[in-house]
Amino acid sequence: MLTCKDFLDELSEYLDGTVEGEMRRHLDEHVKECPNCWVMVDTTKRTIQIYKGIEPQPLDEGLRSRLMKALDQKMADRRRQAGPSTPAEH
Repeated sequence: MLTCKDFLDELSEYLDGTVEGEMRRHLDEHVKECPNCWVMVDTTKRTIQIYKGIEPQPLDEGLRSRLMKALDQKMADRRRQAGPSTPAEH
């Protein structure tokens, strides 16, 4: 049985439509049965629709710099959590 955490781990792919087969069926069942995850999917879909209709706004350099630094740190943290990569992964 899928947990809410499992569902949220797959949320991006679920919304993108890139999850197929048995996993898609499990995710569909979960979101139909779980009101909290249904709200998350519905809210996220609506947010994406709103943002698709908005023109991009420029960021001031200070904010852009802090954002890029935070993203770099997040990516570095994920690489550390994943452990050493093998040559085939490059």
